[in-house]
Amino acid sequence: METKINFNQYIKNAIVENWDSDALTDYQGATLQFHDVARKIEKIHIVFETCDIKQGDKIAICGRNSAHWAVTFLATLTYGAVVVPILHEFNAEQIHNIVNHSEARLLFVGDVAVKQINPEEMPQLEGIINLPDFSLHTSRSEQLTYAREHLNMMFGSKYPKAFRKEHVNFYNNDDEELALINYTSGTTGFSKGVMLPYRALQGNLEFCLKHLGAHIKPGSSMLSILPMAHMYGMAVEFIFSFISGCHLFFLNRLPSTTLIAQAFADIRPALVVSVPLVVEKIIRKKVFPVIQSNRMRLMLAMPLVSKKVKAKICEQVAEAFGGNAYELIVGGAALSKEVEQFLFDIGFPLTVGYGTTECAPLISYSDYHDFVPGSCGTVLDDMEVRILSSNPEEVPGEIVTRGRNLMLGYFKNEEATRQAIDADGWYHTGDLATMSPDGHIFIRGRIKNMLLSANGQNIYPEEIEDKLNSMTMVNESLVIQKGDKLIALVYPDSDEIMQFSREELESVMEQNLLQLNQMLPAYSRIAAIVLRDEEFEKTPKKSIKRYLYKNI
Repeated sequence: METKINFNQYIKNAIVENWDSDALTDYQGATLQFHDVARKIEKIHIVFETCDIKQGDKIAICGRNSAHWAVTFLATLTYGAVVVPILHEFNAEQIHNIVNHSEARLLFVGDVAVKQINPEEMPQLEGIINLPDFSLHTSRSEQLTYAREHLNMMFGSKYPKAFRKEHVNFYNNDDEELALINYTSGTTGFSKGVMLPYRALQGNLEFCLKHLGAHIKPGSSMLSILPMAHMYGMAVEFIFSFISGCHLFFLNRLPSTTLIAQAFADIRPALVVSVPLVVEKIIRKKVFPVIQSNRMRLMLAMPLVSKKVKAKICEQVAEAFGGNAYELIVGGAALSKEVEQFLFDIGFPLTVGYGTTECAPLISYSDYHDFVPGSCGTVLDDMEVRILSSNPEEVPGEIVTRGRNLMLGYFKNEEATRQAIDADGWYHTGDLATMSPDGHIFIRGRIKNMLLSANGQNIYPEEIEDKLNSMTMVNESLVIQKGDKLIALVYPDSDEIMQFSREELESVMEQNLLQLNQMLPAYSRIAAIVLRDEEFEKTPKKSIKRYLYKNI
């Protein structure tokens, strides 16, 4: 009979089994091997013990992705404390609110976030610790000050003959215990604290191990692009990679397209996990200009030549992502249908997943061999999904889900929990979808984004925006409703905008409007395109903050 192991045992086994292998690297910086990670975890545990941190106490982390961010996260969980990861893009007020609301006792903070926070706004904190070197920024506790000043001595006294594998000893967690509180990006009002138990983290991990583990071997290089404070990046890029014994590289600087492209070339990751924005920029800037020449279009139209040309293009696209990835997993938002169809047509190993913070995050996924364009996979092994529709194949309805990955609820917010999880345990996602007979889920939009036409027809603005975003000189767009008219706000392509006058841009948009409306039913046609001079404000997963533009 197979012995069931808990989440913290997975961490212990990964460290012990890969003791002398490279584990965590700050890109173009220092590398920690698995035994270095173990030692740093033990030192943080000594600090926690000295400060009388108890199992269940909250420890907040706010900073860009880094090896020390990862170490702090692992140390907190393996001690039995609760991690409160805070997105470093949040402003000072949001960081203060989350630290206070979560009742965090300590805050580990990165070198960018530390410049904006004010310790006086977080009065219950016992200390603030700098992530880059674990030095003390603020201490309101004699025990914390003592522990930091005497840490090496205390560590040496505890392990006089060196710290070895047999000394790795972690908290024996229970499945239902609270592991972390993840505050949503909060597009409206104050964000909610999603309480995720160890079982939710383990459910995601074991699914990844089962479905990706055979293709990702220990020692493989992996690249962490997505913020680890966001569940998608945390679960798939970080936790899965670490437990698999991979060597994980962190982009601990602002991840520009140029930097990401260079990192792909240098690291050659075994798996690429991304949000649509990164993929679309690479394809539109590096691939489309090459394949959209008249010569290439002619070759693609010739049946005997087309297959070989597509295979060559597929190779070139693979190289843009490092040339070594088993597949490209896209999630967090909708991928442009133009880019998606292109990748599918050339046979690129693409798949799209779906999830929410409340499910830590995975709800659906399919291997690229089973990928269906427009879909986001099939429901996970340990989850159930229903579409609340009289005809789920044809008429969109809300996605509801329940199962192993589901949260415990929202921290200190029972009313929001009751609104989200019904009496039968189904979590109401707020997303609209249809489902094919074979179980593939097709997202149609968000309930709160859905617009109603004058004659009562449902309009899904995301579908219109997807078409518009593929048109000439459109970088991104947002469809809003004014009375009974639909208006498209457009931010033009920033690389080309300087070459054209305002009048020329408006002429291009008039042509786009005519072309777009020919593709749409009468009830969802756009009355006007309005140009914007600035990019839309976005959430950390690069979705537009729609609520900011409703009344423009």
